Amino acid sequence: MKAFVTGGTGFLGTHLVNALLARGDDVTCLVRSPSKAASLERRRVRLIRGDLDDAGALRRGCAGADVIFHLAGRIAARDLNAFMHANRDGTANLLEAAAERPPRRFVYVSSLAAAGPTVPGQPIDETRPPAPVTPYGQSKLAGEVLVRAVAFPWTVVRPPLVYGEWDRATLAIFRLANRGIVPLFGDGSQQLSLIYGADVAAALVAVIATERTVGRVYFAAHPEITTARELALAVGRALGKRPRVLPVPAPVARAVLWTVGTLARVAGRAALLSPEKAPDFLAPAWTCRADALRTDAGWEARTDLVTGVARTAAWYRKEGWLG
Repeated sequence: MKAFVTGGTGFLGTHLVNALLARGDDVTCLVRSPSKAASLERRRVRLIRGDLDDAGALRRGCAGADVIFHLAGRIAARDLNAFMHANRDGTANLLEAAAERPPRRFVYVSSLAAAGPTVPGQPIDETRPPAPVTPYGQSKLAGEVLVRAVAFPWTVVRPPLVYGEWDRATLAIFRLANRGIVPLFGDGSQQLSLIYGADVAAALVAVIATERTVGRVYFAAHPEITTARELALAVGRALGKRPRVLPVPAPVARAVLWTVGTLARVAGRAALLSPEKAPDFLAPAWTCRADALRTDAGWEARTDLVTGVARTAAWYRKEGWLG
């Protein structure tokens, strides 16, 4: 199979490229940073320099591709417009390029954020109408809308919180646990669905193996439900630590998010912490079920939390990422 991957140098992209190469597929990646792409080049991955605003690069990547995996996007941005430019407009540009020589499948990696928060004890499935509460979630849902409108075969996969090797977003939890104290917005009871990065990659490969997944949206998650507090303690155990979990009351959390977000804007930077993230951090639950993906594609997440955080902690240590 000839696969074109956007976001191939990122966290999930690295896991996906590894899975595709292990299958013996021909892989082409859209890359912005030559330094980040050096390891891909050594593994005989075809590289196309450019980004989601580069129509020529997108056309070259899509040409001849059997499957297009769209993972590139922003998880942090200064405002809704910046999110939309990357996650909606970038998707539109890629779909336009793909339409010139339609692929056998277009796989869009969205997020549980596009569906919105949930109720404790009631993980959602794909039948619940989406109700995103953050600019990121709104932009990912906007990308989904565009994908669902194309004439060629597509599949959308929505992971919840993803962790694993190469991930810098959840690295902060590991660093805090390693230092012995983990502040948590809220009281730590927020319920979470999670998934290990390599399991997401396996889900993306699974959906292209059957026609049953064409024109469908799927959640991809491990069936185990945890809480923010349990996650912090599990990370601590993987590191051989017993971190103190420090609850941050909602009013204080909102003040912290406003302060950090304001400072970032003044500095002209995007930040993962901002006032717009309050509905994300303070929601009572972010949980989903992957029953449909198991039924249609025979996929299931195989890596439980204990195993996954142990592998991730060991990798962070080996790479010197824990500081």
